[in-house]
Amino acid sequence: MKIRILTVGKLKEKYLVSGIKEYEKRLNGYCKVEMVEVLDEPIPDNASPLVEDNIKNKEAKKLVEKIKKDDYVIVLDLHGQQIDSVELSKRIESCMLHGKSTIDFVIGGSLGLGEDIIERADFRLCFSQMTFPHQLMKLILMEQIYRSFKIMKNETYHK
Repeated sequence: MKIRILTVGKLKEKYLVSGIKEYEKRLNGYCKVEMVEVLDEPIPDNASPLVEDNIKNKEAKKLVEKIKKDDYVIVLDLHGQQIDSVELSKRIESCMLHGKSTIDFVIGGSLGLGEDIIERADFRLCFSQMTFPHQLMKLILMEQIYRSFKIMKNETYHK
């Protein structure tokens, strides 16, 4: 099983990079993890809603180009479905059992997701109605993927 984390923008904060590397290391025993970052588009000050939509759509096109036809795509979306850690684990396990070799988790840029990537999604996942910086969301997602594999294997992990 391969898990790919597709994000807009480069992660710069050392403490987040360190945390993500820790979960990558932990996940090595369960799956292969690949990080895919696409360049974010510059956002002008006081951008109009139309300009913001154009930016989101440009970023979405870059993300879609990185996704293979047979990948199972989960986008992190405020308008998606909220599930708990056990349900996420079941969803990942179901993909494995149904022959999906790659799951792509997609985190949009600071403006959110463009239409192309939303349309490509197999599942829209909402972690919370609260807004998180997309860089921090990458770390939170990695922890939840790790937790999912621990649940799947009935292994002890802190609650």
